[in-house]
Parts: sequence; C-alpha cells; structure tokens
Amino acid sequence: MLEAAGWAPGRKVDTGHWRAQFAEVGLPMHEAAEVFLAEFGGLYVSVHGPGISCARTPFEFDPELAVGEEDRFSGWGETIGRHLFPLGELDEGRHFLGIDESSEIYLVEMWVGSFGRMPKAMENLVLGVMPRRLAD
Repeated sequence: MLEAAGWAPGRKVDTGHWRAQFAEVGLPMHEAAEVFLAEFGGLYVSVHGPGISCARTPFEFDPELAVGEEDRFSGWGETIGRHLFPLGELDEGRHFLGIDESSEIYLVEMWVGSFGRMPKAMENLVLGVMPRRLAD
C-alpha cells in the first residue's frame, strides 16, 4: 500500500515549509514529526473496505490539511500530556492525524485516540484497527 502511494525505502521529503508554517502559529515541529514527515510526508494512501476492527479508510500525510486546527492539537496535547504535531487527515478529512514526540500516532477530532507507536501505528492504519480511545 505504501509503495503504491509513492513511498520507497530511503525516501526523503523536505519538511521545512511545514516546520515554518506551524512554528509561526506556536506549534513547533518536534524531532519525531520531522523524521516521520521526511519519510512519509506528501503520501496519500488509498485503502478501503473492511478492516480488523473498523473500516479501512484513506489517509493523507500533509500537515497543511490541519491549518487552522492548531488549537485542537495543542489542546488535546495538553489533555494527554504530549506534544501533538499535525500529520494530515484520515477518512478524507473526517479526522485529523497527529504524532507525539515518542512517534505515537493519534486520531485527533472531538476525541483523541492512539494508533500506537511507529511502525505498528502505520500497520494499524493500513489494516483498519480502531484507535484506542484516550479522551473525550
């Protein structure tokens, strides 16, 4: 799935524009976000159909899709005691995706849930594993 979306081992994407864009609004990019986005930034993964515990839905790793939602990321980050940086969207914009400083991937919406740490989180996204709900 990732290769079909354009990923390849050793892939490198410039993350400077995302770093600058979010730093301007008080959401600095941490190292885990930098590493993740350098490898996966700009990918749109088209998955559909039944999954393990929820439907498999497309996701896109483009932090710009979360512009204007910085308060959501900082607020949920404070609630769970983590620094959440936007990664993009899940299910064509129905939910946002974020990453914390320990490479844990989150669903960020009116509630927050964890897909786990990388690389298991990516597997969970592709296979349709419901995130573990952390807070409402």
